[in-house]
Amino acid sequence: MPPRRRLLLPLLLALAFSGGAAAADTAPGNATSSPLACSELSRVCTAFLAFPVAGNASVLQSMFDASPADLTSDPAASPGYAFVRKNCSCLASRTYLANTTYTVPSAVPLNATAAQVATAAYAGLAVPPPGGALQRPPRPGAVVALHLICGCSSGPWNYLLSYVGADGDTVESLSSRFGASMDAIEAANGVPGPDPITTGKVYYIPLNSVPGQPYAAMSSAPVPAPTPTQNTLPETSDHHSAKFPYGWVIGGMGVALALIAIALLALLMCKSFHYNHQGSNNQRKSPNQPMPHNFQLLKSGSFCYGSGRYFCCQFGNEKQSRKGGGDHHINVPKGMVVDVFDREKPIVFTYEEILASTDLFSDANLLGHGTYGSVYYGVLRDQEVAIKRMTSTNTKEFIVEMKVLCKVHHASLVELIGYAASKDELFLVYEYSQKGSLKNHLHDPQSKGYTPLSWIYRVQIALDAARGLEYIHEHTKDHYVHRDIKSSNILLDGSFRAKISDFGLAKLGVRSNDAEASVTKVVGTFGYLAPEYLRDGLATAKCDVYAFGVVLFELISGKEAITKADTVGASSNSERRSLASVMLTALRNCHDPTCVGSLKDCIDPNLMDLYPHDCIYQMAMLAKQCADEDPVLRPDMKQAVITLSQILLSSIEWEATLGGNSQVFSGLVAGR
Repeated sequence: MPPRRRLLLPLLLALAFSGGAAAADTAPGNATSSPLACSELSRVCTAFLAFPVAGNASVLQSMFDASPADLTSDPAASPGYAFVRKNCSCLASRTYLANTTYTVPSAVPLNATAAQVATAAYAGLAVPPPGGALQRPPRPGAVVALHLICGCSSGPWNYLLSYVGADGDTVESLSSRFGASMDAIEAANGVPGPDPITTGKVYYIPLNSVPGQPYAAMSSAPVPAPTPTQNTLPETSDHHSAKFPYGWVIGGMGVALALIAIALLALLMCKSFHYNHQGSNNQRKSPNQPMPHNFQLLKSGSFCYGSGRYFCCQFGNEKQSRKGGGDHHINVPKGMVVDVFDREKPIVFTYEEILASTDLFSDANLLGHGTYGSVYYGVLRDQEVAIKRMTSTNTKEFIVEMKVLCKVHHASLVELIGYAASKDELFLVYEYSQKGSLKNHLHDPQSKGYTPLSWIYRVQIALDAARGLEYIHEHTKDHYVHRDIKSSNILLDGSFRAKISDFGLAKLGVRSNDAEASVTKVVGTFGYLAPEYLRDGLATAKCDVYAFGVVLFELISGKEAITKADTVGASSNSERRSLASVMLTALRNCHDPTCVGSLKDCIDPNLMDLYPHDCIYQMAMLAKQCADEDPVLRPDMKQAVITLSQILLSSIEWEATLGGNSQVFSGLVAGR
């Protein structure tokens, strides 16, 4: 089970089970909450859900299957509210819903069904999907599929916010709290007048802007008011001066001045150290010297200052730096300065640390070969890492990857930890992905010592990769095109969750209809290159979508992006064709799930027929759309994420009907 879904949610259990009727009766409350009806099955929109919570962001991300960028909050409200952004779509039930999953905790009330436990945790915002699978007693640790109640606006509003009515709410109070007019709230909910709000029922609040502010963990409980037995000071007529926090202001100014003085002193010491040692050789450590301190992924409070060919860096944890020892002045290619890394600064490692961590780049530590260098396993400061070794001729790719990965951070993107440089070589240090690349698990995995992936894992990996691409295409300050999406650049962590890697070819995104966009040299891997990119050299987000479609075909077929055509009477020297053309030909006359049986030759035999036909058909149709020759007809990655989320939900429901088949529930297909 992925670690994201192993979270124990004590706060939510408190909401669900210690809140008396407010939580225990959530299921009845949901019975009165009818999801908003829809008519267009293709309708997708951005919606928000208001969840009363006082906790950290990781809990909400797990519950609502959301990224950090999808969370905002209203800490001023009592109780505080978190606002979760979700993609809302018109499902087959002709109602607006969003999908999520919930892990049943170890402690559940007696005589409760899985549906009651799961829906209670969401305080009325979730309903179980149709069917009786969730009416059984809950199994601790089980993953439960749920629908979130959301809505798409049919009026002159940008968004609808799903809000569960609480005691004392009125249309007037909701209007004041969320800044929406009373008429708009009444129109959105079909309320005839300003009647009291029904407790436990979902209401839709029309909004024209994103609610709340950037999310911050809110206080777990409001500060209690002083009781009559407490000593309280009578309020004086000079109450303004008595309440003004002069102490805080003076103290804050003193701290700020002290920090500025410390920073200036450190900078002067750093410059002095640089000039005193510019002409001398750097003192090197023994490769066998232990390095006991740990580091955080790009989270060390560090500042770096560059001058000429050297970097001078001071890390935020002084004690930690002293333990590590060593000289942080390293040679970097001329013209490369820290200023290009606009935001968080990576950790600077010494060349000796890199050598020691990889056992002098022994073949036993070689993980593989990337586009512009070899990748080695290493242990740096007691943590496992992957180190890309590049020659100084690849300075451009080195800088590009540094610039991108210092700016973008997402659970589905590999995290850059730091870098190092010698006279002739450059090194990038990443988090280590224990299960290797997706390619190793798809193409003849057993001969390579890898285990084939189950259908559930394949869908989850596709969804993870789609989220990573959606993030760099749409949710970063600067939008990027990866330009080298392929199965070997999708890495798997210890829980088989996917992370996109190798950003050396990444480029700022351009619109597909941008006539002034510059044409670039065609780079990437054949078999994954979009036709228009090969023809015109114009890299857009739709080029990544095409490559992602090829990866989906790989997940379905188990074949490589360039493969031999399996035709009757074909010789051993048969023509090699792109997997996209082979799969598109096979799917040409496939119009419903019943055709999956005739496509058996195109489905990976390692799946051993353990897959739902309707889900594999939906993924094949998505891959077909992504690999369309016309980029205009390809979906964007947001649409791919929505479709794959629905496929994953259906696949989990299918898995539940198998009654615990170990070959499926293990996530890996057992060897024959």
